[in-house]
Amino acid sequence: MGTVEVILIAVLAIVVGILLGIFGYHQIVVKKKEYAKQKAEDIIKDAEKEKENIIKAAQIEAKEYLIKAKNEIEKEERESRKELQKWEKRLQAKEANLEKKQAYIDEKIELINKKQEDISAIESELERKMQEIDRLVEEQQRKLEEISGMTQEQAKQVLIESIEEEAKREAAAKIKKYEEEVRNEAKRLSQEILTTAMEKIASSYVAERTVATVTLPNDEMKGRIIGREGRNIRSFEKETGTDLIIDDTPEVVVISSFNPLRREIARIALERLVSDGRIHPARIEETVAKVRDELVQEATEEAKKIVFDLDIGDLHPELIKYLGLLKYRTSYTQNVLAHSVEVAYLSGLMAAELGLNVKLAKRAGLLHDIGKAVDQEVEGSHTKVGAEIAKKYGENEYVINAIMSHHGEVEPNCPESVLVSIADTLSAARPGARRERLESYIQRLEELENIAKSRDGVKEAYAIQAGRELRVIVEPTLLDDDESLMLARDIVKDIEDKVTYTGQVKVVVIRENRAIEYAN
Repeated sequence: MGTVEVILIAVLAIVVGILLGIFGYHQIVVKKKEYAKQKAEDIIKDAEKEKENIIKAAQIEAKEYLIKAKNEIEKEERESRKELQKWEKRLQAKEANLEKKQAYIDEKIELINKKQEDISAIESELERKMQEIDRLVEEQQRKLEEISGMTQEQAKQVLIESIEEEAKREAAAKIKKYEEEVRNEAKRLSQEILTTAMEKIASSYVAERTVATVTLPNDEMKGRIIGREGRNIRSFEKETGTDLIIDDTPEVVVISSFNPLRREIARIALERLVSDGRIHPARIEETVAKVRDELVQEATEEAKKIVFDLDIGDLHPELIKYLGLLKYRTSYTQNVLAHSVEVAYLSGLMAAELGLNVKLAKRAGLLHDIGKAVDQEVEGSHTKVGAEIAKKYGENEYVINAIMSHHGEVEPNCPESVLVSIADTLSAARPGARRERLESYIQRLEELENIAKSRDGVKEAYAIQAGRELRVIVEPTLLDDDESLMLARDIVKDIEDKVTYTGQVKVVVIRENRAIEYAN
């Protein structure tokens, strides 16, 4: 075969293949159309069946819902009918009750009208009897005038003269009583004036101050004490717990603190720093700590010597330490350690005179204010704090009771406790022992008395024991015992709110009913 024939055969084969492919594809399309048509018919039939089923189910559900709704409506109707019947019964009962009340009210009104008529009759009878009484009184007055031979005016005059005579006698007795009271008051005032004068000239004890001064070699030292940006003075005040006042006064700085121990530590430490010349925070901390230890040790040694001199036996080392700290504690400007030694000696003297336990009295007297060593740092009164310290370090019950009872907070359980209370009052009341400006002292006492007198029912009020106790006398006819107790509490609250004071103020309300007559 030639090349042309081969090409023709190939072309013919391709054409035949194409025709066969077209025919096959046509057959496939036709079959697909028939299948799709059949499928669509099946889907339509299924949808029709599903539609019929849904319609039937909906009809059944609607019927059930209608039946259920009908039942519920019937049930609600039955319940409503029952509720209406119940309310009808209640209304009928209320109507019956109202009818009964109306009948009762009618009876009451009738009874009141009857009583009103009776009252009118009684009033008429009383009026008639009053007229009869007036007539009888006039008749009796005429008879009395005939018997006594005096008219009514003359009898009145005799009665008035008799009353005047009795009033003159009572007035004379009261004048005598008032004169006696005036003499007593004059005596009290003169004693107060003399005591004040003695207080002003007393020089046995020098009052402690709240400031201490340190002399500097020159004013340049002030700058070194202050330090760069104030670091030295801040460190000094922090370590000592005091305020350092540097002003224009030449070559002098002032240390201010209410705590005498801190003030003394600061004074000695500053003097040493100035003398040494090295002033910086580390050196300040070292010097202050050293001075503090030295002063505590010195105070402890002094307390040991006092214990030895009093011959009261051994004390716990911590109690001796607290006792030594009282050297730097003041109460009303009186040195507490010196006061405690005085109380110990006085208690011992009185115990010896009475034949009591002298060592116990001295021991209790020396420790009675031990709580003041820490009462500025611990909450509570110095008696309570002192009793806790004594109990902690093994003191016996009598010493603890003396500490608790020397201001009357608890009852004493032994005679020595009473002696400590007496000695404490004697030492504190000695002229010159406690120095205070007369004006502020009197002002505080007046404030206490005025607070009490401002209350209703108070007759008199007296501040005693340097303002430690306020005695209030009330009118027994105006206040009973319970009201007196409430009055004491109210006065205590007013004192706490309005008055500045140290320690405690005891308020005693006295209610006493006396009948007094004077026979002349």
